[in-house]
Amino acid sequence: MATLTMKPKHAALQRTIGYQFQEPALLVRALTHRSFGADNNERLEFIGDGLVNAVVAELLFSHYPDLDEGSLSRLRSKLVSKEGLATLAERFELGPLVLLGAGERKSGGRHRASIMADTVEALAGGMLLEAGFGTASQIVASWFIADVASLDIHTTRDAKTLLQEWLQGKGYPLPVYEVVAISGDDHNQVFEVACSCKAASNGQVGTASSRKKAEQKAAAAMLEVLEHE
Repeated sequence: MATLTMKPKHAALQRTIGYQFQEPALLVRALTHRSFGADNNERLEFIGDGLVNAVVAELLFSHYPDLDEGSLSRLRSKLVSKEGLATLAERFELGPLVLLGAGERKSGGRHRASIMADTVEALAGGMLLEAGFGTASQIVASWFIADVASLDIHTTRDAKTLLQEWLQGKGYPLPVYEVVAISGDDHNQVFEVACSCKAASNGQVGTASSRKKAEQKAAAAMLEVLEHE
């Protein structure tokens, strides 16, 4: 296991997240990926995931009293998604602090959204264990409050949902998404996804760093074509 001495870089991280760990070993564990060793952050990630979801749900519920359950769920999914939490990890500058095994380091683990997102959840889990729900939930809320307040609630439905609703409203079957190409290194892949539907003679293509994002872009392109025909 890595040294349990609190290092300057750990002190900087704690100032950024707004919490000072009393037990250095707990912070180190929260920053330790399973590829580094057996004493890793997976269990902390498990409880942190529940805390993050609960806190974000409460923030959305309080800030947007007029939104229905479906809209609130979509907003929460956006904030606590792998990509959303990875963005938070970038703000915390977590990449250089995460302890990774040699293979994971060489394959670009410090830039992998899933690893960074899991580490954010593990930090939340560590705070929950050490400080309890009240303090931990307040700290986690401070991580998300600005993002919650700045959400565009008029675009809670994503492009795939909007396209599906458009097609169903006109009696067409659901669209079909197909990955047509994957390029780049394992840690920096680019996905090209084609979207086709019975309402359009030509398919539309979306390109992004993940399959889900590429599908959304393809759906948005298809929707734009259909709405302007």
